[in-house]
Amino acid sequence: MDIWEVDKLILFIAFVIPGFISIKAYQLLCPGSERSTSDQLIDAIAYSSINYALLFFPIITVESGSLKNVHSSLYYTFYVLVLFIAPIVWVLVWRHLRTKEFFLRNAPHPTGKPWDFLFAQRKPYWVEVFLKNGTVIAGLYGKNSSASSAPAPEQIYLEETWLLDVDGKFERAIVDTAGVMILTSEISHIEFRKCNVQ
Repeated sequence: MDIWEVDKLILFIAFVIPGFISIKAYQLLCPGSERSTSDQLIDAIAYSSINYALLFFPIITVESGSLKNVHSSLYYTFYVLVLFIAPIVWVLVWRHLRTKEFFLRNAPHPTGKPWDFLFAQRKPYWVEVFLKNGTVIAGLYGKNSSASSAPAPEQIYLEETWLLDVDGKFERAIVDTAGVMILTSEISHIEFRKCNVQ
């Protein structure tokens, strides 16, 4: 059997591609642990089937009408939406629902780690990073700062490093520095303070 025969290729596109698009869209919005391709293939087929179930009536309406013969461009545009756009829309809807209070009472938050939840908001903070050896690194987590997201190990880059005064208040930025990168293996805990810097 040739897997590249047209009918088999159409079946592959129809029952794998929409699911893979949903999986990848969800992974971008809610980073998590990596899964093997074989596991993702089963999920992709399942998600593709759900996509068709949700769009069952529009598909039946289009197929039972004369749209293909009268407006072929609209017909093919409809299937582009079904195959490539709808899987992303379902992910956005599902993620939105999972952040609602009803779902949060009965299911875990879609963002698995507090680290990812906090930094995904892209808010600026004054940060004090307490290292395991007792050292404290203070700095600004702003628009040019960065933090890793799952499944990568946690790392944080602070665009500015600051000196603290004797009371632990942010005194001034250290000049001639391009910031600091801190690895999670060195961190004991982090304290965040609200910041109005944009």
